[in-house]
Amino acid sequence: MSNTPARKPGASARQASPGRPKDLAKGAAILEAAKRMFTLHGYERASMDLIASEAGVSKLTVYSHFGDKDALFAAAVKSHCETQLPDALFEPSPDTPLRERLLGIARAFFAMVSSPEAVAGHRIMCSPQVTDSPLPEIFWKAGPERVQTAFSKLLQSRIDAGQLEIPDVALASSQFFALLKGEVHARMVFGCCSGNRPVDEHLDACVDMFLRAYGVRGTRAAGQS
Repeated sequence: MSNTPARKPGASARQASPGRPKDLAKGAAILEAAKRMFTLHGYERASMDLIASEAGVSKLTVYSHFGDKDALFAAAVKSHCETQLPDALFEPSPDTPLRERLLGIARAFFAMVSSPEAVAGHRIMCSPQVTDSPLPEIFWKAGPERVQTAFSKLLQSRIDAGQLEIPDVALASSQFFALLKGEVHARMVFGCCSGNRPVDEHLDACVDMFLRAYGVRGTRAAGQS
């Protein structure tokens, strides 16, 4: 097993070495292999040797593309989030009714965080080996922070359009996603049963609660644009 030397929290990942342009197909293969290996084996046991073997490339090629294991983990998290929650999902789309827009984001977000890869990622972040390492911060910036920032911009566009009244947009953004995860996601991470409440019912209730809190009076009814 190949281990990368530990770094202090907040230290930046080593950059890939300069040189000839990287092979995009190999980079994509390494990312997919990293997602599978981190999901199956966790961060510690998913060595760079193992990821290289799964991707069908040399370990040197993995380092050449991603610099080190922390950077590869961050890239895998970012890639997973961008695939499940693409930037287009957060475009203003002023002609789309507000509740419909929020529900679309809610469904895509919940599908992402309830996937086996995401659940495994959350378990990795909770493990004793990881809590005192730079990984939680890397994970947060590559995943949740990106999503909340993109959603905040969407909320601001709807505030500007007079559809929402939100004194603290960043707080409202974090509240929205915390509502969506709720007890259902916690049960998944803990390996408990998912409960009896249908997911669609849960998401509908979360969006309606959010609109009751921040919707402009007269536009809080379902389906308002």
